[in-house]
Amino acid sequence: MADEVRPADIERELLGGDREYTRLEISEMAGVDLDRAQSLWRALGFADVDDDVKAFTERDAWALRTVDDLGKQGWLDDHMQVAMTRALGQSMSRLADWQLAAIGSMIDPNTAVDEALARAQNLVPVVEDLLTYVWRRHLAAAAGRALAEDRDEFAARAMAVGFADLVGFTSLTRELDDAKLAELIENFESMAADIVASGGARLVKSIGDEVLFVADAPATIAEVALDLAEQLAAVEEIPDVRIGLAWGTVLSRLGDVYGEP
Repeated sequence: MADEVRPADIERELLGGDREYTRLEISEMAGVDLDRAQSLWRALGFADVDDDVKAFTERDAWALRTVDDLGKQGWLDDHMQVAMTRALGQSMSRLADWQLAAIGSMIDPNTAVDEALARAQNLVPVVEDLLTYVWRRHLAAAAGRALAEDRDEFAARAMAVGFADLVGFTSLTRELDDAKLAELIENFESMAADIVASGGARLVKSIGDEVLFVADAPATIAEVALDLAEQLAAVEEIPDVRIGLAWGTVLSRLGDVYGEP
């Protein structure tokens, strides 16, 4: 019988070390007020840790000190530090869940501990490089859009917004097994992302049975909506899609968009 992979071994590999410090110790190491450190920790999406629990590594101290330094240098005020941390935490949490599910489906459950850890050891730096690459590409695209507007700051502006969701999705979650439901969501999100991008619009976010996308011109968003309706209707496994469009003043903030419906 193959050895069971121990969570502590995987955790140590991912965190780059053992959990050696309490929250008070990590706060002192980073030179950041304890309440402030706890606020940022919560913003990442993690629960509070008791005072006597050794839950943190030196890498945590580095991250806390780095965010604090950005504030001291005038890049991010206190409010923006928390907002940025929350946005990163939400994005990375979802990505981590997806990656773990994908990797888990590809690894034989009978794989020995040493082999599993060796594969993880090789995979983590590759994924890190890919994350950096994708982030830089999106940062370049976002900067290009901002500069093209020829405005002094990232303010609200007129934009076309589209929203699409699957009709009757709640009832489907009770009828389909986990594998079929995951396949449905993946097919919908994948097709929607391709259609939105090929039509010249930009996907803002996808949440299971919903996608939100934007474009600078009403004609662009309308064409994308028609393409979504036509192409998704041609796939028998995907239920009917409900699509809504709007045009008006939109505020872009931390990767999301806001405005009057």
